[in-house]
Amino acid sequence: MQSFGTWTVAVAAALVISLMGVHTKHLVAENTHLLTSEEHKMVLNQGMKEYPRDCYEMLMGSGGQARDGVYLIQPADYPILAYCAMQDGGWTVVQHITVNSSVDFDRTWVEYKQGFGVLNGDHWLGNEHLHHLTRGPGRYKLGVKLVDKDAVAKIGEYDPFMVEDERSGFRLRLGLFQGSALDALTQDTENYLHDNQRFTTKDRDNDNYFQNCAKLEFQGVAGGGWWYDACAGANLNRRNVIYWQKDCNKEHLCKYAWMMVKPSDTVKVVHTGDCKKDEL
Repeated sequence: MQSFGTWTVAVAAALVISLMGVHTKHLVAENTHLLTSEEHKMVLNQGMKEYPRDCYEMLMGSGGQARDGVYLIQPADYPILAYCAMQDGGWTVVQHITVNSSVDFDRTWVEYKQGFGVLNGDHWLGNEHLHHLTRGPGRYKLGVKLVDKDAVAKIGEYDPFMVEDERSGFRLRLGLFQGSALDALTQDTENYLHDNQRFTTKDRDNDNYFQNCAKLEFQGVAGGGWWYDACAGANLNRRNVIYWQKDCNKEHLCKYAWMMVKPSDTVKVVHTGDCKKDEL
């Protein structure tokens, strides 16, 4: 995955419009606040009654021709805008951060719920959208990509991946891990287990520490919202140090991090029908 500036929002939107062959009209999306003012003017509604559920479905609908960029998808009753990493296989990007980013990740519960930042750059898509994307009916996986100061990339995947609803504190649910990165969410050597944790922000403390982990500072920068334990074996929302156990920390600096979701490729289809009992 390259920098988000390669394909502009306008080019991506125009490509989808041409692929779908539909008439354009004004933009209707739940999270247009994640666009810059110029992008907001440039992106048009594709004029469709229903949009693809995610970026992977968008890629498949284009015959594999869609390019990286911002697209309209519809994981719930309303469309949202999301950055699609098409060249990597149709991942829906839900988080991107650059070390020492100008985007502040020290945000409130409502801001993490609704999303913040700029889709073409550093951003958090929003916990509410994460929930709708991953709640089913199909199974989803989480992809994490880390790039260090020497441009060495490490990747990890958790399959399945789900974020529960707000009543459950946007609780994180993770399955098996594989990849070149370390597993810093479900099997941390420092005993911080982020799996099954509720989300914590500076104004809503759901962690297992006697203080609010999202408020704890390093070099004057607060931790940001995350699925903290007490507190973290990983935290991709602290903008001055991208932290992922031994892969990314203050000694081994990482420059970029991405979190992405995609339908699982290990889902087994079970056909319903009459069961026949074996005779023993």
